[in-house]
Amino acid sequence: MKDQNFNTNKEYKYGFTTDIESIRAPKGLNADTIKFISNIKKEPKWMLDWRLKAYDRLQSLKEPSWQKPKYPKINYQDLYYYSAPKSASEKPKSLDEIDPKILETYKKLGIPLVEQQRLN
Repeated sequence: MKDQNFNTNKEYKYGFTTDIESIRAPKGLNADTIKFISNIKKEPKWMLDWRLKAYDRLQSLKEPSWQKPKYPKINYQDLYYYSAPKSASEKPKSLDEIDPKILETYKKLGIPLVEQQRLN
């Protein structure tokens, strides 16, 4: 099998983005990011401890290099590990309470109204 390379500089195939106000953890994965996410999700202490233990284990692992296709090295510190619409923090009770921009995005992506209700 021939080595394959992924082109990460392609145009975004859907051709649009939705700018909405959001709550987002700072870029990068570290103990502070994990604590931020755990706090936002109001998780119990045992869950935070479990996540921090898993993070410590992740730090000891090396990324494999034997696989095909080959891909560029991922910069895990250049990613956002948590992002949610600010409006989601109020837990809307109906579609009428959801930001119209989000509903428009569902429509553009072809997600049916019944599916939208299930996602909320």
